[in-house]
Amino acid sequence: MNEISKKGVDRRAMSVLSGGHLFTDVNQGAVAALIPFLVAERGISLAAAGALVLAATVSSSVVQPIFGIFSDRRPLPILMPLGLLVAGIGMALVGAAPSYPLILVCVIFSGIGVAAFHPEAARFANYVSGAGRARGMSFFSVGGNAGFALGPVFATPLVLIFGLPGTLFLALPAALMAAVLIFDLPRLRSFQPEPTEGANGHSAETPAAWGPFARMVGVVTLRSFLYFGLVAFVASYYGQVLGTSPAFGNVALTVMLASGAVGTLFMGPLADRFGRRAVLAVSMFLLGPLVFLFTLCGPLTGMAVLALIGAAVIGTFGVTVVMGQEYLPGRIGLAAGITMGLSIGIGGLGAPVLGLVADDYGLTTTMLIVAALPVFGLLLTLTLPAKPPEAREAG
Repeated sequence: MNEISKKGVDRRAMSVLSGGHLFTDVNQGAVAALIPFLVAERGISLAAAGALVLAATVSSSVVQPIFGIFSDRRPLPILMPLGLLVAGIGMALVGAAPSYPLILVCVIFSGIGVAAFHPEAARFANYVSGAGRARGMSFFSVGGNAGFALGPVFATPLVLIFGLPGTLFLALPAALMAAVLIFDLPRLRSFQPEPTEGANGHSAETPAAWGPFARMVGVVTLRSFLYFGLVAFVASYYGQVLGTSPAFGNVALTVMLASGAVGTLFMGPLADRFGRRAVLAVSMFLLGPLVFLFTLCGPLTGMAVLALIGAAVIGTFGVTVVMGQEYLPGRIGLAAGITMGLSIGIGGLGAPVLGLVADDYGLTTTMLIVAALPVFGLLLTLTLPAKPPEAREAG
């Protein structure tokens, strides 16, 4: 293994991996931005539009563990540039596709590329992070957070200027970043541990802690219910409950997402210093009161509270990926596929349920339900080991 990786995060390698994460997840963020244009210009129904979002979620998230299993059996670093390229080409073709079935195929094709990229890239993010695994994974996660947020920023101007075929330009940044990854693959491979070692040099025979892993996945799923509930309804809450314009509500949502990226950069180093479980537990402890406080605030103070909520809920994304990899040291690709894909995808399915509650009982009631979710997440978090398996054995 590269000796640098044993000391700390290798900045060059992590920059490449985080950049690949950004340009992969740009395609995820572009899906929602393209929906209004597809409805207006292709005449698809809102139900069909919703099916596109579901297809993107399932193909990019739920199937990630499958790629994780394959990468654990036989590491395939080429999946990083290849997955990124497939994601970009698929989304580029969405605007040029002449019919709804072809649009659906393109969305699924792009999602599969996203799914192929994540487990292998998370594996190498683990390798190049050395002793600062949570810090390194947080840098990796920030790339994805930024990419998802930039998806509409990339896609919308292209469609406004060139019409729906303008999405073809989305293939260009994907191709360029894929080329960077291919160029850097030999150096990234140098961080791989020896076959007799597990991730970061620990024994490959370290037993898998399936029980703690399953409980941690439960925490991630509950966090995802909360996250997608806020993403889906914050802007509507501002309009219907607080009486602001839709634009103001979108600004509030942007503040929450941007604060999440900042929180990610802080949570990783804190988790390395004070422990993964401690940081996750504190975030779960704070989220319930913060969401409840949000329901008592006006537009501006509510935006400030949303900034804290975003930092707390999004900031632990990288931390839980590392926890999963430490619980399953011999299956870090599968662990990443589940924590970054499957559990988050399942959590996203909670948004329609919360939407039904909002239709029947109002958005304030929905927010109060969202505020209760972290309580269960905290209880599950407290059942987790304070230290990863190898640390407990060493101690």
